[in-house]
This record gives sequence, C-alpha cells and structure tokens, in this order.
Amino acid sequence: MKSLRLLLCALPLVLTGCSTLSSVSSINWSAAYPWNWFGSSLEVTEQGVGQITASTALNQEAIESALGSDYRLRSGMKTENGTIVRYFEALKDDQLALVINGDKGTVNHISVMDKAIPTASGVKVGTPFSELYQKAYGNCTSAPSDDNVAVACKAEGSQHISYLFTGEWSGPEGLMPSDDTLKNWTVSKIIWKQ
Repeated sequence: MKSLRLLLCALPLVLTGCSTLSSVSSINWSAAYPWNWFGSSLEVTEQGVGQITASTALNQEAIESALGSDYRLRSGMKTENGTIVRYFEALKDDQLALVINGDKGTVNHISVMDKAIPTASGVKVGTPFSELYQKAYGNCTSAPSDDNVAVACKAEGSQHISYLFTGEWSGPEGLMPSDDTLKNWTVSKIIWKQ
C-alpha cells in the first residue's frame, strides 16, 4: 500500500517531465543509445567506421545517428574529376576528425584523422611506418596530399583500409622517399574505401 501511494505521488511528476521533453525538438536522441553511454568506441574495420558502412545514407541524420554525440557535422561540396561531390566533415572539440564522402546516395569513402579511432588491429593516427612495414616497395605508392608529399599504403590483409603517411622529406614531389626516410613517418590518415 505504501509503494502504491509513492507511485501515485510520483506519477504526475514523471508525466509532466515527459510532456516537457516532447516539446523540445533539439534533443540529440542518439546520445541515449547504450553504445554511446561511455564515449566513442568507433573503430575502422573492413565494413566501415563504427556504424558507418557502405549502406549508410549520405545524409546528416543517418551519419549523426551512426557517429553518436561526440561529433558535430558540417556538410560541403567539392569537385572531383569534374563531378560535384557532397561530403560531411565530423568535428570533435572543433578539430577535424573524419571526412565522409559518398556516391549514389550512400557512403563510399571515409578519411579518419581522429587519434581516438583505431583500426581493428590497433593502428591509429600517429603510428610510425616502421611499426607496420619494413619497406615501401610492394606495399605503398606516392599519393597526392595537402601536405605536399605523402605515401599511401594498403593495410595488411585488407581490401578496404589504407594508411596515409606523411613526414619530413626534401626530395621532389611525386617521387617515393627511401625506406630509411619513411621509417620515421607516421600515419596522418586512416582511409576506408568501399
């Protein structure tokens, strides 16, 4: 009987709280998902980055839901091979963490710059070249980059993941640095591509 009285007293408060919440439209409901309770647990796998996969729609709502509440999205447009491409940038603490591109309405390319998002094998932004490769030949190619000189290397045993390495080098653009130079370079981006 005592618990029934307590329930009757608490019920109006609970119902009032519910009606107040329903009138608020800016609540980030994805933060309520259990997998977002303890911070970001995103990981780069063969399927994608966290909940973002090749079947994720290239729209803000779908990407926000897949990323969780740790990231703020902004969208943009760019030209790529003469075609206009839409993309999303995910910012974490006002730092660029991910760039998400797509084609035909779904995600097909994700660049990860957030050190807190590793691959399933533990590789993350900042991992040295020497921890992953003995030599570039057969694994890596020179890659265009905003950082002038970069080297892209396929992740071992992966069809969808590659690493972009950058570092100090005074050689000509487009030429592959020596293995001795590369050993001190680090991962600047983890790239997942469908």
